[in-house]
Amino acid sequence: MQEKILQNKKKGFFALVLIIIIYIAAIIGTIFGGIMMDDGKSPLLFIVSIIIVSIGWLPLMGLKVLKPQEALVLTLFGKYIGTLKGDGFYFVNPFCVAVNPAAKTQLNQSGDVKTVSVLSGATNTSVEIANKKLSLKIMTLSNNRQKINDCLGNPIEISIAVTWRIVDTAKAVFAVDNYKEYLSLQCDSALRNIVRLYPYDVAPNVDTTGDGIADDGSLRGSSDIVAKRIRDEIQARVDEAGIEIVEARITYLAYATEIAAVMLQRQQASAIIDARKMIVDGAVGMVEMALERLNENNVVTLDEERKAAMVSNLLVVLCGNHDAQPVVNSGSLY
Repeated sequence: MQEKILQNKKKGFFALVLIIIIYIAAIIGTIFGGIMMDDGKSPLLFIVSIIIVSIGWLPLMGLKVLKPQEALVLTLFGKYIGTLKGDGFYFVNPFCVAVNPAAKTQLNQSGDVKTVSVLSGATNTSVEIANKKLSLKIMTLSNNRQKINDCLGNPIEISIAVTWRIVDTAKAVFAVDNYKEYLSLQCDSALRNIVRLYPYDVAPNVDTTGDGIADDGSLRGSSDIVAKRIRDEIQARVDEAGIEIVEARITYLAYATEIAAVMLQRQQASAIIDARKMIVDGAVGMVEMALERLNENNVVTLDEERKAAMVSNLLVVLCGNHDAQPVVNSGSLY
């Protein structure tokens, strides 16, 4: 199904003026036709005027008003005849019908379904006004959070926000049953396929690119790359629906509640180990520097046993969790 743009249809004002003139003329003709019938003349003018007055409102159904970034897909007796695009006042065949199968579909996104509250007696009811016009604006879809296992089998919760727009109105309306629901399902499916390729955090011996070489890709550390892959995956699925995916972004990412506490302890332990490693490396460097300075300046001569004792004491002081409590030796060093 190829999109056809209807050209030279911006004749709404001309058609409206012409319809009004014809309708006024028909009313006047009805009046004069009735007078002529009373005088015994031919009732032809009266009959024609009555017919025009009775069906003269039908051409008004062919008047269409579009705002910027709106489109109207039209069918005539079931056949697709074209699409109106762009702001303006149009006049088309009054028997044309606008088609939008997703007119009443409401998702977690910016949509075109309006809900109006109507007060009926003592009850307040809401009525949905279906808009048959297709919005060509960039819209944002934010599906619910999903629980997915990453490549290591850890359950995580993740959600994305997808910005999209319609680029082919004919495909959007006729290629799929409901383009909004179709997009939502494809977003969920693509998200699952991509998330299963990555660990939540950097893990050893994990290949996320498919080249057979382990890398440092992760959902938390490579969010831009993951978002781009999700966007490409969705785009490949919705091309046939005439939809363009502008961007996809991760809006929420966390471990599932059943393992969140355990994973937090694991992260804390990893942080403590890294901190301890840094402290030990620094302490060893300081001990080496102290021994080198003592040897260079010949401040004191220490045998191996005294050096070992000094190193032990320095490491205890530098690596301890609490401040050292000095002990003053008032006796002999040996």
